[in-house]
Amino acid sequence: MVRVVPKCRTMLPLHSAPPSSLPTRPLSAWLAGRIDWPGYARMAERLAGEAAMPVGRHPTLIVFELEPCITIGRLGSRADVLMADEELQSRQLPLRFTGRGGGAVAHGPGQVCVSLFASLADLGLGPYDVGPCLARFEQGLAGALRTLKAGPIRHAGSSGIFGRTGLLAAVGLAIRRGVVAHGAFLNVCPALDVHQRVISSRHTKADGGAAAVTMGSVEADIQRRARMQDARTAVIEQLAEAFGFDQTHIQSGFPVVPAATGSAHPEFISRVG
Repeated sequence: MVRVVPKCRTMLPLHSAPPSSLPTRPLSAWLAGRIDWPGYARMAERLAGEAAMPVGRHPTLIVFELEPCITIGRLGSRADVLMADEELQSRQLPLRFTGRGGGAVAHGPGQVCVSLFASLADLGLGPYDVGPCLARFEQGLAGALRTLKAGPIRHAGSSGIFGRTGLLAAVGLAIRRGVVAHGAFLNVCPALDVHQRVISSRHTKADGGAAAVTMGSVEADIQRRARMQDARTAVIEQLAEAFGFDQTHIQSGFPVVPAATGSAHPEFISRVG
């Protein structure tokens, strides 16, 4: 079932520049379920390839949950995971090296994963507007955290949205040849024992040094229960607002069946950046 949500065109007063134009096509948002990393990677390859085609797929936003694992993006390394291979095996936490942006992130229950697949043109941006795209994406995440009553904090020289307990939303967006892929991971109410042993970001300190940061959670920040359904709704609404979409088509499930996705564009995601 498709639900069409009109959006008022109100831009949040953050530091990002306005887009070259407003999106002319609606945002297709999917409230999906749980998926393992190999299934997600196959689906991402297909969606990114379709978004790259002339008059291809509508801008597609997927809100989902990953099976427990640890992914390591282009800015991370094995050294950021402070657990030996034997412990990872006993916890059934496979390591996955990926072509997304960002560093190392632990995944599992209590975390909202969000991925955006679209051309920059379909987002109302120019072919070289990588910075404005990232700024608007983080603007949407910050708006979602404000909706959840968690105070977003930005640190110079780092990506992602921080709170009092650490990194609340780790950004792993990737942009290549004018196409946006992947997205972010927002910790709502996970158990933090694994997250606190994975360095997910670094930010510049006042003395010029770099501080390693692990992930906290919305629930730990606000010291009361945070609901996953509230976070999913806030993410969709605030990202649609940040990019200036007039309409958002909200659907359930995945846009393609993960198990049936082919690998028509096997190098796109692995070479993103």
